[in-house]
Amino acid sequence: MQIIIAPARKMTIDTDSLPVEQLPAMLNRTQEILRAFRQLSYDQAHRVWWNCSAKIAEPNYRWLFKMDLKRNLTPALLAFTGLQYQYMAPDVFSEKALNYVRQHLRILSGFYGVLRPFDGVVPYRLGLGDRLQVHGYKNLYQFWGDSIARQLVKDDQLCLNLASHEYSKAVFDHQQAGQRIVTCVFDQLKDGKLKQATTRAKMARGRMVRFLAENGIDKLDDVKKFHDDGFIYAPSHSSADQLVFIRNVPAK
Repeated sequence: MQIIIAPARKMTIDTDSLPVEQLPAMLNRTQEILRAFRQLSYDQAHRVWWNCSAKIAEPNYRWLFKMDLKRNLTPALLAFTGLQYQYMAPDVFSEKALNYVRQHLRILSGFYGVLRPFDGVVPYRLGLGDRLQVHGYKNLYQFWGDSIARQLVKDDQLCLNLASHEYSKAVFDHQQAGQRIVTCVFDQLKDGKLKQATTRAKMARGRMVRFLAENGIDKLDDVKKFHDDGFIYAPSHSSADQLVFIRNVPAK
């Protein structure tokens, strides 16, 4: 079983806590993206980063021209610091859990394609949904095409999807022959209605990875045993390719 998760916009540099084991498998394509990015003016780059302020865009633009993809690298598992990664807490994983994610966990990336946990990365700001044109492709979905899905299926045909739609779309749109994708959904039941638990879902995805890693889970039936922060597997709302976990929100 392979687990896919999304990256995070927030990143850090940590060259000490855990060793980098290899360079990303799709680094040649990352270099193509970087070359295309460096050809943009600041205003053009800022339009790619459409949802960020000048305070964020300006240092990121300067960083593009200093970026070295093979030096001062951080293991991907520690590089991302968003909410999901905070609740995953990989910095305190046991050796058993580290070995598990090494084998089972993959991080999807607009810049790197597919990352293994101990691939060495540098900070970057580029989402898979950002509109950067490379080699005439109008966006990164077109640039990566089916290469992300093909890279994933090399390791395992069963894919447990804990990624956001922005990232899982790159796999679903190019699902490979024999590849099965099972998505975990985290909803909240409030006032008798199911609602998407956006922030809680990010937290739950991190907790789910931790649960899988600490317990060495490699079967779908055991994924259903996850229960944390009030989320419990709901068989009546689930299907063969969608595992739904529901959290009851008490009425005020």
